[in-house]
Amino acid sequence: MNGTLVFARKEALEIVRTWRIWVLPMIILFFAITSPVLARFTPEIVGAVAGDQLGGITIPPATYLDAYGQWIKNLSQITLFALIIIYGGIVSSETSSGTAILVLTKPMSRGAFVAVKAIIHSLFLAALIVIGTLVTWGLTAAVFGRAPAGPVWSSALTWLVLGVFYVALMTFLSVLIPSSAGAAGAGIGAFVLLAVGAIWKPLSDHSPAGLASQAAALATGTAVPDLLPPVLVSLVLAVALVVAAALLFRAKEL
Repeated sequence: MNGTLVFARKEALEIVRTWRIWVLPMIILFFAITSPVLARFTPEIVGAVAGDQLGGITIPPATYLDAYGQWIKNLSQITLFALIIIYGGIVSSETSSGTAILVLTKPMSRGAFVAVKAIIHSLFLAALIVIGTLVTWGLTAAVFGRAPAGPVWSSALTWLVLGVFYVALMTFLSVLIPSSAGAAGAGIGAFVLLAVGAIWKPLSDHSPAGLASQAAALATGTAVPDLLPPVLVSLVLAVALVVAAALLFRAKEL
């Protein structure tokens, strides 16, 4: 247990002291700041650029729900792509550099090595989403004068389940594929497959494939009555992927 706690502390400090403290946080903070502003001024910008080409079509004024929707849209697209690329080497980078061998000479199992990485980085992502949502919420209130908490927090927490699933998926792929680029490529392939699979309603309603659209619906204030099945399935799959990664790592030559 002591070895596991020491490694967890090392992993957390590595986030703070390396490039990881800048890349994903800066991406999330950028979208948290720009989403309310972009949502507020998009109708004016479109109207000014298009001019008479709109043919008399009136663009409705933006509301706080547009800001929330923009925030979730950015999380579900660019942020997820960044997460996949960043965590392509979450395990393989340590094995290729030899750091994993040094850590595993301590009283720590290979399974704990993989599990701690997945847990620490899931907690890191959760902290970033909470901070980003607070910024979005506050700026939306400042820009629109109104910002009910329900839609933005329910949508952000739903998206967080999807983010945790992808951290677990990348942990598994990083053990399975020794190349960071290869694991990232496989992760992007999985992203595309889930996006396409979301078209099929049974899969969308009972898997991570539908979480992005459900988070987007919540951001617009739309009720999602069957949210529990995809959330539970996604969390179970995340745990299963981490367990599978741990078992695979135990059998892997370092």
